[in-house]
Amino acid sequence: MRRASEGGGLGRAVAAGVIAIALLAPTIAAQTPVEFGLGAGISIPSGATSNGLKTGWHGTALVQFKPPASPVGFQVDGSYNQLGFDGGGGKYRVISGTANAVYRFSVAAETQFRPYLIGGGGIYNVKNKPDAGISVSDTKFGINVGAGFDIKTSGIGLFMEGRFHNVFVTGSDFHYIPITVGVRFGGS
Repeated sequence: MRRASEGGGLGRAVAAGVIAIALLAPTIAAQTPVEFGLGAGISIPSGATSNGLKTGWHGTALVQFKPPASPVGFQVDGSYNQLGFDGGGGKYRVISGTANAVYRFSVAAETQFRPYLIGGGGIYNVKNKPDAGISVSDTKFGINVGAGFDIKTSGIGLFMEGRFHNVFVTGSDFHYIPITVGVRFGGS
């Protein structure tokens, strides 16, 4: 009973945040060089992390500041990732908050396909949640690097990106690759 109520509270808080961003983002971002975004996709365990874990899913929310005269911007994002144990019996949950530099390649003004590179660091909470037994949680620093592209139309756009995350946990590092598809609101 207790686990269900704890998960329900987190789910309601995430849903409220997503709704608030979706409702407010177009109004705020239309007036500034700030973009808001929401995305989801698959999370693929990598390296030693793939021993015992299987591909899962994730959701993310982001805020990006893009100075008009610079190819480099700044992005802050938060993500929730869930990867299942091979053979069942539980899951790993990763909640992260990262700060990233974003380099956008120069393209013609009329081009809708806009590639970019992204990378930075942040805080990751990794929790081992077996179906039976005690959950173990660890909060550590990590880094990420990746690439993606935007397909931009007036005020709203689609994006797709892949990133490699390396979380510096005790023992073997925890690696995973989220592949995200989402929407961005506003910006220039």
